[in-house]
Amino acid sequence: MKKFNLFVPGRLCLFGEHSDWAGEYRKTDSSVETGRCIVAGTDQGIYGTADPASTGFHISQILPDGSQSSMNSYSSEPELLREVAESAVFDSYAAGTAAVILEKHPNLGLRLSILRRTLPMKKGLSSSAAVCVLTARAFNKLHTLNLSVEEEMELAYRGELLTGSHCGRMDQACAYGVDPVLLTFDGDEMTASPLLPGSPLHILIVDLQGRKNTRRILDELNLAFTSGNMQIRRALGSYNHRITAEASDAIERGDAKDLGRLMIEAQRIFDEMIAPACPSELMSPGLHEILASRIAKSLAWGGKGVGSQGDGTAQFICKGPGEREELRTVLEAETGVECYFLTM
Repeated sequence: MKKFNLFVPGRLCLFGEHSDWAGEYRKTDSSVETGRCIVAGTDQGIYGTADPASTGFHISQILPDGSQSSMNSYSSEPELLREVAESAVFDSYAAGTAAVILEKHPNLGLRLSILRRTLPMKKGLSSSAAVCVLTARAFNKLHTLNLSVEEEMELAYRGELLTGSHCGRMDQACAYGVDPVLLTFDGDEMTASPLLPGSPLHILIVDLQGRKNTRRILDELNLAFTSGNMQIRRALGSYNHRITAEASDAIERGDAKDLGRLMIEAQRIFDEMIAPACPSELMSPGLHEILASRIAKSLAWGGKGVGSQGDGTAQFICKGPGEREELRTVLEAETGVECYFLTM
């Protein structure tokens, strides 16, 4: 059995954040509208290797401080791996995914080494989901399980849920790679429609170097949604349907200016209709300062928050590659943020 090199990118949500978990409520409430979002893989991601092991799940990861952890060894027993997933340790996400896989495919051994991470953590770019997808893909490749991308995503999603996360299915779309995709969520069903940009779209991703509590955001928005908050339901339903339809058309026309306009509108809807349900996390002073900056308005057609929103990450549709480079240079020099390029 040979060794496999693996790479999974992050996931940038261009439009439709939070509509994935909202659309899942259609399982029990037919009045909920389907969720729709547009995502693209990032140029940044996580790199690792998968090696055979006679038994057990063994994992070494790049830690938040940049050092490499020792190889931690866990049992192949799904119940024991579930306990690791629930214990809120650094290996929880990988252990949860391993538990789900080993319930279906018992007694498989794996040595997983995550050796390089260019994807920032806890910034709305699906760093946790990328670990889960990488784990599922490692088992799939090493043991020739012949899983489709969608099956890898499902296992990764179920593994992340074991950690106590209230994520939706959008995050695991990093499994599709870098191409933009329109995703639709209807209960447990997810369908993917690839989008073909009509011309290059130059995106600047801005790590705001701030803090946010994604679990609190998800907990409080889910509570408001299930309590019948019609502002949130409309924002994630009919308003989001219109925005994602227009954005899909703009992407396929390669119309960066129109896409920027839609980002500004989507952020306004989020701020007015969704953020009040979790004001402690979603007032986002750092995000709004960057979005309103004079340099951003002169070099980008528009921008908005990323992922669960909050002061994690911003994104801009820039007027061109030169304007993107200039915006990155100025923002990093003047505000201390860290920027990344994505070209669709």
